[in-house]
Amino acid sequence: MMPRVLSKFARFRTVNRHLTTQSSPVVLGIETSCDDTGAALVTGNGTVLGEYIHSQQSSHLRFGGIIPPVAQDIHRANIESVVQNAFKLANMTPNDIDAVAVTNRPGLPLSLIVGMRYAKHIARSYNKPLIPIHHMQAHALMARMTSTIPYPFLCLLVSGGHSLLVFVESTARFRLLGETLDDAPGEALDKIARRLKLRNVAKYAQMSGGQAIEAAAQQAGAKDTSAYEFPLPLSKYRDCQFSFAGLKNTATRHILERESTLHLAPDALLPDYEAFCACFLKGVTRHMLHRTQRAIEYCERRNLFSNAAGPHRSLVVSGGVACNDVIFNALSSMAAQFGYSTYRPPKKLCTDNGTMIAWNGMEKLLAKDTAEMTTKYEQVDISGKCPIGDSLIDDVKAANIACKWAKVDIFPGKEEVSS
Repeated sequence: MMPRVLSKFARFRTVNRHLTTQSSPVVLGIETSCDDTGAALVTGNGTVLGEYIHSQQSSHLRFGGIIPPVAQDIHRANIESVVQNAFKLANMTPNDIDAVAVTNRPGLPLSLIVGMRYAKHIARSYNKPLIPIHHMQAHALMARMTSTIPYPFLCLLVSGGHSLLVFVESTARFRLLGETLDDAPGEALDKIARRLKLRNVAKYAQMSGGQAIEAAAQQAGAKDTSAYEFPLPLSKYRDCQFSFAGLKNTATRHILERESTLHLAPDALLPDYEAFCACFLKGVTRHMLHRTQRAIEYCERRNLFSNAAGPHRSLVVSGGVACNDVIFNALSSMAAQFGYSTYRPPKKLCTDNGTMIAWNGMEKLLAKDTAEMTTKYEQVDISGKCPIGDSLIDDVKAANIACKWAKVDIFPGKEEVSS
C-alpha cells in the first residue's frame, strides 16, 4: 500500500525552515499508538513545516479489525520513511529541531514500541531531548493549534477506542468527568457498518464504518429518522459515563429481525439501510448530547471556570468521531444554549497524526511543562493503559444533577425537534 500524504499540509503548509524566526522552536512529533504511522514538524506559532502519514486502514479492513502484530509489522516497515519524508517536506534535518515528542501512552503496546524506539534513535543520534506524550491529552489540545481556545475548557474526546469527558486546565492538568463503561462510539459505528454490509455499496466501500453510516444517514428521508427505536443508554444514572454496547446490541437485534422477516440473502443489505443508519446515528448522538450537557451543568455548578480570564466558555470535540458533522453540529447547537463556543480540529487532524504529538510537545515546551522531558532516554517507557488525569467521576455522581434536556434538531429539516 502506498503511503498517504496529508496533502493539505504537504501542498499548502510546507514552509522553508529559513522563513521562520530564529527564536521559534521546532518539535518533531512521532505517532504510532494504533494503526497509523505519523510524523510532523511544528513551530511554536503552530506552523506545520512538514507532515507525513502512512495509513493502515485498507490493510486492516480485510481482517475486519486491527491485529496488533500486523500493525506492528507495518509500522516497522514505514517508520523511517515517514519521518524522513516529514523532514524532506520541511526542508530540514534532525539537527534543526529542538526536541522529539513521541506517543508513549496509551495505545497498542506493539505499535507504541516502534515509534518509541525510533524517537529514541533520533534523539540519541542528534543529542535532542525526548518528550513522552499522552495520546489522549494530545487529542484534547489539538484544536488549540488552529483556534484561539483559552484554558480552561471542556473536552469531549470520542474515537474508535475512547469516549470521555475531561476538563482541561493546562498542558499538565486534566480532570476526568466521565468515560465509557464498555464500547467506544467509533467502535460501535464501525461494527454496525460491517454488520449492515455497507462495504457492499460501491460509494461506501472505501469509507470507514463511521463515515459510511453518516453518509447513508444523510440520504434518509424525512420520516426515516424515527423508523427504528433505540433506547437512551444510562438514562437512570445522573453521571457523565458512556455506554454504547446497548445501542450496538439493539442495532444488531433490529438487523437480525429484519433479515429474518424479509428472508434476505446472506450478502443482501436491508432495503431501508439508510433509514436504519439515520436512527442508529441519532441514538448515538442523543447519548453524547445528554452526557455532555450534564458535564456542562456540572462545570457550572462546581464553578470550574472560576480561574478563567473572562466569561468565555469552550467545548472542544476531538478524536476521530469528531469528524462526524451530524454529531458535531448537534453538540454545537446544545452547547450554544449554555453560552459555550464549540471547536474541533481540522478533520484531517481529528484522527491520529504526528502533528498533534508535535503540537502537544510544543505546548509543553512553551509552557515550561517539561517535567517529563529528558535526555535519559532509557528511563522513558511505553504504557498500554494510562488515565488521562485526576478523576472527578465520583464527585459527578455525588452531584446527582437532574437536567432539563436542551432541544436539538439532530437532522435539521428532516425531523421534529429531538433531544
